[in-house]
Amino acid sequence: MNNYYIYLIMYSQNNHLNFKLKIWMLSLLLLITLIILVGGLTRLTDSGLSITTWELFIGTLPPLSNEKWIDYFNLYKTIPEFNEQNFNMTLSEFKVIFWWEWAHRQLGRLIGLVVLLPMIYFTIKNGLWILKEYVIIFLLVSLQGFVGWYMVSSGLVDRVDVSHYRLSLHLVIAFIILSIVFWKFLKLTNLRNNQITIKLNSLKFFLFFIFLQLIVGAFVSGMDAGKIYNTWPLMGSTYFPNDSSFTEFLNLEVFDNPSIVQFIHRNLAYLIVFIYLYIFYTVFKNKNFILRSPILIIGLSLLFQIFLGILTILSGVKMFYASLHQINSIFIILSTLYLIYITKYKEVSY
Repeated sequence: MNNYYIYLIMYSQNNHLNFKLKIWMLSLLLLITLIILVGGLTRLTDSGLSITTWELFIGTLPPLSNEKWIDYFNLYKTIPEFNEQNFNMTLSEFKVIFWWEWAHRQLGRLIGLVVLLPMIYFTIKNGLWILKEYVIIFLLVSLQGFVGWYMVSSGLVDRVDVSHYRLSLHLVIAFIILSIVFWKFLKLTNLRNNQITIKLNSLKFFLFFIFLQLIVGAFVSGMDAGKIYNTWPLMGSTYFPNDSSFTEFLNLEVFDNPSIVQFIHRNLAYLIVFIYLYIFYTVFKNKNFILRSPILIIGLSLLFQIFLGILTILSGVKMFYASLHQINSIFIILSTLYLIYITKYKEVSY
């Protein structure tokens, strides 16, 4: 067999493997997006503490008898959230919050299997390079499971909610996993951008501040900080919340103040818009037509995000607006990663 036919066979095999890997990464991308959505709704419905034990394996099946439901409910009755906040809750009402947390945990288990089983299969069939390339996803998903319980455990003893710091860590790890999966998906595509002529280093700063905003947004959610100062553009009658002072920024506990956290969240949004406008100006100034559509898409999603944020605040954090606000942040991050990818890679080879 001559070299030409050997090359055709190898190219066909690589194409076939890449297609399978893309399906794998795309499946993970959809599942992670779904679990972020369900996780957000679990938080918005105050359902995260409804299951008070970790149940790494035995929690796969839901309660199948009334006695089992009562057992779960009795465990919930021992924590501060029930005793101080939900002491009038009925078993039927408990079942509603239970199903949200149970679904969230089942999605986590499913994601773990969808990472692990294909990774083992592809490694056995195609070599250790698969393990080296994708094991980071499995390690982060495993870490996320531990962090999830670390977060839940913070709300079982001395407080009625989970720690907003641990909630933030849990959310950021989810977005890091999402970003890595999407980046690996992009590397498996046929993107070729030989006409990219400018470097947009400011995109990395833009992405950094988006992630920083995610952290602060988790603080806002964890402390229910969005339910105070339900006005915009001012916070009440002033730009800076009048129940706080600037000197609090010198205190390490500044992020325990809901008013200041909401203030930071608002102003980070303004800063992100200014960074985006600089990137927008750079792209159009250089007349790089390939980048115009992606940068416009990011701009529209950013505008929509700010609109949703304002609606969330003005509505007193209605679930519909708050949930859309979180979903749209996924789109902003993925579209930004796409733009970073096509400006960094002029050609992708296999």
